[in-house]
Amino acid sequence: MTDWRPSAPRNALVRRARLLAGIRAFFAARAVLEIDVPVLGRAGVTDVHIDNLVVAGAPPGYLQSSPEYFLKRLLAVHPEPVYYLGKAFRAGERGRLHNPEFTLLEWYRPDWDDRQLMDEVEALLRNLGAAGRAPCPRLDYGTCFRDALGLDPHTAADNELREQAAAAADQPAVRWRDEPRAICLDLLFSLKVEPRLPEGVVFVSDYPACQAALARVVHTPDGVPVARRFEVFLNRVELANGYWELTDADEQRRRFAADGALRAALGKPVRPADERLLAALAAGLPDCAGVALGVDRLLMQLLGAGHIRDVLAFAEG
Repeated sequence: MTDWRPSAPRNALVRRARLLAGIRAFFAARAVLEIDVPVLGRAGVTDVHIDNLVVAGAPPGYLQSSPEYFLKRLLAVHPEPVYYLGKAFRAGERGRLHNPEFTLLEWYRPDWDDRQLMDEVEALLRNLGAAGRAPCPRLDYGTCFRDALGLDPHTAADNELREQAAAAADQPAVRWRDEPRAICLDLLFSLKVEPRLPEGVVFVSDYPACQAALARVVHTPDGVPVARRFEVFLNRVELANGYWELTDADEQRRRFAADGALRAALGKPVRPADERLLAALAAGLPDCAGVALGVDRLLMQLLGAGHIRDVLAFAEG
């Protein structure tokens, strides 16, 4: 029998409506402009961890996994605080915390860095009832990693990380002998570090340079390159990902090319770089910080829901 009914109960849908209204009220009070960008674009993302849903055509289109490229093009012309609250898409995303179509909140603050943006993320979560009055812990990625694994994620040898990743995944070492450093770090963090994080809202910042994505890289006083990137966890569930944004078009092109080479090595489709984003960076993206937050996951935590389908009117599958 075909199950045609909604996947979420009515109380979850009411709570969702209130949550969306609360988010919009928070940003309206701070004079942050809501921007409605296309969900279908000419370019996808190059990130090896993300696969776009492709819409057939000549040329093909890509359902966007984030409004980031559009919002940055906007900021290059109108450098003011903006946010997007709407749908995003990822192929192959199904599970307790994943649905191919999901609701994303993403916003940008010109003339801010990642530290200032963390303050605002904390204020938003407190306003929405996800964080208490006490300051939320802010942890250093390297310290968390060393405490959990006894390794420095910034300086450990690639082979050492591969051995640790193979052991954590309970797989033969040969399976990991060619894995890139960033993938090893990602697996180790998710399996060994995240379970040790405190309950509640926790910020983790200063990621290894190889995981910079679209964040700028700076050097610590000891000369170690780190990505000015942060992630937010709520009850050990990843909730948000933020950057002090890279504004250098040439460096961004190099990173896109490196992503393409890695995708090819892993047998994944290689996505062309978004030339319009690169042109916007070359024209002058203002110094800014940005963050993306998963609204469905936030609602799950607020309601104590065990599966994402419990907070979606109609979940996929």
